[in-house]
Amino acid sequence: MFNVKISTLMICTLISFQSFADKGKFFDHSITVIFENTNYANAIKQPFFNQLATQGALFSNFSALTHPSQGNYVALTSGSLNGVINDKNVDINAANIVDLLEAKKLTWKVYAEDYPGKCFTGNINGYVRKHNPFISYLNIQKNTSRCANIVNANQFDIDAKNGSLPNYSFFVPNLKNDGHDTGVSYADKWYSKKFAPYFADPQFMKNTVFITTFDESGVSFKNQIYTSIVGGNVKPGEIKNAVNTYSLLKLLEENWNLGDLGKSDKTAVSIPLIWL
Repeated sequence: MFNVKISTLMICTLISFQSFADKGKFFDHSITVIFENTNYANAIKQPFFNQLATQGALFSNFSALTHPSQGNYVALTSGSLNGVINDKNVDINAANIVDLLEAKKLTWKVYAEDYPGKCFTGNINGYVRKHNPFISYLNIQKNTSRCANIVNANQFDIDAKNGSLPNYSFFVPNLKNDGHDTGVSYADKWYSKKFAPYFADPQFMKNTVFITTFDESGVSFKNQIYTSIVGGNVKPGEIKNAVNTYSLLKLLEENWNLGDLGKSDKTAVSIPLIWL
């Protein structure tokens, strides 16, 4: 009987510890959705992007890091461009946010539209590898259990319905829905149709933040992009502080006390206190 009591206590303690480990300082779940190649001034005019800007925190002085696209995706997830200077396929031997998340026993998943699964490293239909940085990290690409966390985007609604979304979600729209081949107006309409029900659900948003951003501007020296953060714990308002792509990575690191990757994430400007 004594051993049974001890075992029960240990199990309860383990469950409690795991629940605590999943908790973030500001949120428990983050969902990052990235769009393509649009100047801030054009994005903010779109109805749904503008709605999110008023519903949450709008960053009106937010800069991407480079042109073309791929380097920004890599920087957002590893704290460095890691030598990426174009959109050609790259294999990167570098630590990334997945390493930090897994070290803290936190869960992650990439939801990519048109992605065929099975650690696919090419391009197909509307899916392009350059918009999914995780498959370019060798410590994910060459690890079948890790790259199994890169799934087709259809799984997102299933996971949301089952209450099994991970702590960190990275959603990759296809080339039409991210605006790359169609323009920002098309992307705005798609985003509203796909995600508006989630944004409107207080229970879903209670401990969740949506990070909506772009990879880069259009033709612009400043490389200013639209970025908003919406969540149940987010105070609506415009943030004029100068922040950039590295700041979003730092926000996740600070939220879950992940530490840092020792690159530009370490010295990045923190996202200001936008929390209720």
